[in-house]
Amino acid sequence: MIKNSLLALSLLVALFSCKKTEDSTLSTAPAGWEILETPVESSLRGLSPLTSDIAWACGSNGTWMRTIDGGKTWNHGVIAGLDTVDFRSIQAFDALTAIAVSAGQPAVIYKTKDGGKTWELKHQENELAFLDGISFSSANRGFIIGDPNEGKWTILQTANQGNTWYPVDSLPSAVNGEAAFAASATSLLAEGNHLWIGTGGTESNLHYSKDMGASWEKYSSPFIQGESSQGIFSLTSIGEGEIVAVGGDYLNEGMLEGISGIFVTKNKEWVKPQQGPSGYRSGVVYFPRQKWLIAVGPSGSDYSKDSGITWQTISNEGFHAVKMAQADGSVWASGVKGKIAKLKY
Repeated sequence: MIKNSLLALSLLVALFSCKKTEDSTLSTAPAGWEILETPVESSLRGLSPLTSDIAWACGSNGTWMRTIDGGKTWNHGVIAGLDTVDFRSIQAFDALTAIAVSAGQPAVIYKTKDGGKTWELKHQENELAFLDGISFSSANRGFIIGDPNEGKWTILQTANQGNTWYPVDSLPSAVNGEAAFAASATSLLAEGNHLWIGTGGTESNLHYSKDMGASWEKYSSPFIQGESSQGIFSLTSIGEGEIVAVGGDYLNEGMLEGISGIFVTKNKEWVKPQQGPSGYRSGVVYFPRQKWLIAVGPSGSDYSKDSGITWQTISNEGFHAVKMAQADGSVWASGVKGKIAKLKY
């Protein structure tokens, strides 16, 4: 009996120790941002980190950048010589391969397979197109959202890692003056067979497809709307059918009402935060390792540890975009004048 009791006690202590060790890996709050030195002055809105060492970025003046040593050094250049083009979206597949997408004209998609040394044109849209963001649901399948054309959204898809692009089966309708934002290239979210598009302008809606664009549903959002500068700017998933959105009015960065929300897919309804971020936010990402949401904007960054119900300030350091690395627990951000940073925690 004593032997069995000691065994049970030992198992209990072991389980408690494991739980304590697991809990100790979760920081209570982010410790700020580590600003990395980069060799460019471009505004960087395209961001695609792979690990804590490997990350790609792109931006104004045709700029592309890549690090393979955690930001200590950077390779960089101009995509296909297009030094007047703003590349706001990028998707990296490995240290050598990435896709870059322009916003504005020309509306082009380029791919590199040699670490940025050369870029090959893979697709070009018409002269009216404006491409806002990119999202991949798997290693090969990805989607690009563009502003409406003749009352229909522009949505392209690829099934071969960006080598060819074509429209989705059904393009959802847009009201006059409704648009997507390319501030962080994350107003589109692809997850499995599901597509989400957050919009703004005259109306701010959430467009949803459960079958990779074959059919669509639309849900009105509680975000500030009515002007071309207002609405949803970024989406992320926290799992279990909950989508978190951030945005606001980029012409009024200090506005606090109607700048974030949680859409619960089971009930098909919005949950309003008790305390939102501290201003307009252009990017948001879920960091499952710490169970945090991280939101960034020109006036600073915030985090939430309760699925977006309440938010607290991390820093007044401004950024355009925020992304989690695909392969490990690191969060990267990008912004004006070549700014790149990693979250400290």
